[in-house]
Amino acid sequence: MKNIKTLGELKQVGYQSKSIKDELRDNLIENIKHKKITFEGIHGYENTVIPELERAILSRHNINLLGLRGQAKTRLARMMVNLLDEFIPIVEGSEINDDPLQPISRYAVELINKKGDGTPITWLHRDERFAEKLATPDVTVADIIGDVDPIKAANLKLSYADDRVIHYGMIPRANRCIFVINELPDLQARIQVALFNILQEGDIQIRGFKLRLPLDMQFIFTANPEDYTNRGSIVTPLKDRIGSQILTHYPDNVDTARTITSQEAKLDSRQSESIHVPDLAKDLLEQISFEARESEYVDAKSGVSARMSITAFENLLSTAERRALLSGDEKTTIRLSDFTGVIPAITGKVELVYEGEQEGADFVANALMDSAIKTLFPRYFPKVEKLQKQDEETPYDDLISWFFNSDGFELLDDYDDVTYRAKLDEVTPLDALLADYQPDIEKEDIYFEKEFILWGLTQFKKLSKYRYSEGLQFKDPYGSYISGL
Repeated sequence: MKNIKTLGELKQVGYQSKSIKDELRDNLIENIKHKKITFEGIHGYENTVIPELERAILSRHNINLLGLRGQAKTRLARMMVNLLDEFIPIVEGSEINDDPLQPISRYAVELINKKGDGTPITWLHRDERFAEKLATPDVTVADIIGDVDPIKAANLKLSYADDRVIHYGMIPRANRCIFVINELPDLQARIQVALFNILQEGDIQIRGFKLRLPLDMQFIFTANPEDYTNRGSIVTPLKDRIGSQILTHYPDNVDTARTITSQEAKLDSRQSESIHVPDLAKDLLEQISFEARESEYVDAKSGVSARMSITAFENLLSTAERRALLSGDEKTTIRLSDFTGVIPAITGKVELVYEGEQEGADFVANALMDSAIKTLFPRYFPKVEKLQKQDEETPYDDLISWFFNSDGFELLDDYDDVTYRAKLDEVTPLDALLADYQPDIEKEDIYFEKEFILWGLTQFKKLSKYRYSEGLQFKDPYGSYISGL
C-alpha cells in the first residue's frame, strides 16, 4: 500500500476509509480471537483494568483513566497505539491528516477538486498517530483548538473573515490520532468547556468562524481522584460526554509489585552481574510501599507511586555497589543494612500528613522499613508472641541468651564480605534457627536472613538495635537498660 502515491491509485485498490475507533475495535477483536496480549508489560490489571479498557474500546468510547499517581495510566494510553493500523493514507501537505476519501479541511477539498485522482497522498505510520498534552493552568483554547493567525493573514493578504487565516491547535492537528490529556482536572473549566462540541458533535469552534470539522479522534484522559478537591475538578457536562471512566489501582500483592519493579528498574549490567539480591530482600523492598499506603504518617489520598519501589531498588543496588567498590569485593550480596541507602528514594516519594511532618521524613522512612520487617518476619520464622507465660520456652531463647552473655554485637557498613560473614557466624544460635525454619534456603541468601532475624527481633523488643555513623550495634534490651545506653 505504501507504493500508492495518488488518490486514483488508492481508489483502484479498493481502499475503504475507517474511523479510528473502528480501527481500534477491529484490531482488538483480532487480538482477542488469537489470544494476543494487547497491553504487554502491564501487570496486576489482568482481571480488573484491562478487561474494562477492552470493553470501552469495543464500545468505541472516549476514556477517562482515574487513579492515583504511579498506576500506569499514561502507559496504558500510549500502548493503545499498537491497536491502530500500521499505515493510513493522508492528503499530502494537509495540516490535519485529511483522509483522501473523506477530506474535511478547505486545503484538502480544494486540492482534490483541482487535481482529482492525481491528488498526491502520503502514508502516516501508527507511531505518529499519538498526541499528548499535559494539562497545566496556562493552557489556552488557542493551544488546543486554534486561533486566528494575523501573520498568516498578512503574508497571504487575506481578510480575517477568510478561514485560511486559522492556525489549528493541537487537537485538530491530531485528527485521526489518539489524543491524550493528562491530569484533566488541572485544565481550567473554560478550557474544558471548549471540549464539549469536539467530544459530542465532533466539530470545533474557533473565534467567529462557522467551521464544521468532523474530527475523527480517540480521546483518552487521565486524572487523579484527589484533584477533584485539591486543584480543580472535571466539569460535570464534560464527564457526561466521556464514555467510560476506568479506575486504576496499585498492585494487590508483593509478587506483582516485584515483577513491575524488576521490569522497570534501570540497572547497569555491571550491577546485575556483580550483586546478588535475595528474594527476601526483594519482598522487603516492595513491602515498604505496602506499609506506606497504610501508614498513619502518609497521606493516603496522594497515594504511594510504584516509582518509589523502582527508585528504591536502584538505590539499593547502588548502595551495595558502592560498598563493594570501597571494600574491594568483585561480587557481593545485598545486606539488610544496605536498606539505609533507599531512604532518599522514600522521602521524596511520600506525601506526609501533619503527624508525619512533625516526626520528620527520615523518621517516617525508617518507621516504614521497620514495619515492613515486622510484617514479613512471621512468614519466615516463628511468630513472637506479645504475651508469654513465665519460664515458657521460645525458639529464640538461645539467641537472646547469647546476646545477654555478650557485650554486644557490631556490624559495620564498610565490612568486606569475608569480615561481614565471619561476624555473623560468631552468633552461632542463628545457624540453628535457619536449619530449623529455613532448611532449603539458598547458600547466597544465608547471611541476609541471619541479619533479618536480628532486625526482626528488635521489632518485637527481644533485642535492641542502635544506628551510629559507622554501622549498627545489636544488644539485648535488658543489658542495654542496665548499662544506661
